[in-house]
Amino acid sequence: MEYALTEYALFFKALSDETRLKIFKMLNDKSELCACNLLEQLNITQPTLSYHMKILSECKLVFSRKDGSWMRYKLNSERVSLLQKFLNNIIGE
Repeated sequence: MEYALTEYALFFKALSDETRLKIFKMLNDKSELCACNLLEQLNITQPTLSYHMKILSECKLVFSRKDGSWMRYKLNSERVSLLQKFLNNIIGE
């Protein structure tokens, strides 16, 4: 499924922050991560993590689920694939 350029712009806006890029990379390396693991590795506060995860979740690059008192996050592989195809089309691969 192809999206309008405004949809892709949301992806890039979500990934335009260094912390969110780190989160994206960390989630790409794992199937799922607990918020506690992200907090440990990023050395940020829980409200700051929530802010960044909200942005990544709003554009549907990340799924979240509650696990007891913690949140668990994973990449939405369909949306990531869509972003990858868009970038490949731009660079001609």
